[in-house]
Amino acid sequence: QLQASGGGLVQAGGSLRLSCADSRRTFSNNAVGWFRQAPGKEREFVAAISWNGGITYYSDSVKGRFTISRDNTKNTVWLQMNSLKFEDTAVYYCAAGLRSVPVLQSSGYIYWGQGTEVTVSS
Repeated sequence: QLQASGGGLVQAGGSLRLSCADSRRTFSNNAVGWFRQAPGKEREFVAAISWNGGITYYSDSVKGRFTISRDNTKNTVWLQMNSLKFEDTAVYYCAAGLRSVPVLQSSGYIYWGQGTEVTVSS
């Protein structure tokens, strides 16, 4: 089970750090991705990290503002979000990948958390 947390209400320009905890200790060998879904829009890729943290991918919309990291000893992946914009408002989901290297497509992820809501006020 993946548990996403850390969402909330923040003003534009602010920061939040999302956490994705793996209670069953199942994703230490898997890539982990963050996706988001805004109201009325399709789920989109945000960021992903390989099993050992050596490879990271970001969408163009968050590159330079968001940082994904992980600590397998704590069974946790984080998404540090800085310089938040109104358009970052969405429900954010973490997911464990099928493989150890990350992919951008949601079909490459098998275990999904329940989502945590991020609201950025303009």
